[in-house]
Amino acid sequence: MEPARYGVDVGSQHVELPLVALSESLTLALLITVDMGVEFMATAGNELASLLAPGGVEVVATIATMGIPVAIEVTRALGLDQYVLLHKTPKIHLGDAISEAVTSITTASEQRLLLDRARIDAVAGKRVALVDDVISTGASTTTAMRLLRGVGANVVAIGSLLTEASVWKSSLGADADLVHALGSVPIFRPGSAGLVEDWQG
Repeated sequence: MEPARYGVDVGSQHVELPLVALSESLTLALLITVDMGVEFMATAGNELASLLAPGGVEVVATIATMGIPVAIEVTRALGLDQYVLLHKTPKIHLGDAISEAVTSITTASEQRLLLDRARIDAVAGKRVALVDDVISTGASTTTAMRLLRGVGANVVAIGSLLTEASVWKSSLGADADLVHALGSVPIFRPGSAGLVEDWQG
């Protein structure tokens, strides 16, 4: 059976996102960037880059895995070459990585964001834009900001294809003012007549 869908504009592009239940009380509209195709991501990257460019961005950083297509296209659109990846999965080159604990709404257990020490120079003292697919609770974004600032990055902008509900605003505090997004979606709660949009979260 085809899942229910929720229509949303991501910049100039309209998409119908599948609704997926995380629990009996919470359903999300899922944007899976790695399944969206090259043309969609190129357009989204260009549009997001235009929102981030006034910050004088020198390098783009992102969180694996869904943020990678966003970072590639935003980096390309800004005329830059390098982007920096914060990993969630330990790899052979990350044995002595800088790390911060993070808990995500779509992940059951605590993870760690890892920054390869060899990439510190790419962000230290630079004007950095942190980009991602969706900002939901703000937990991953807050952790990424703490990690980047901890190695000397000047985070001047946060970019996202979508924001989800509004809990992220209180999580980010003053940093919420740095957020630029191409669209927004609610979370969904069960109601007497089916799913109900919850924009507060």
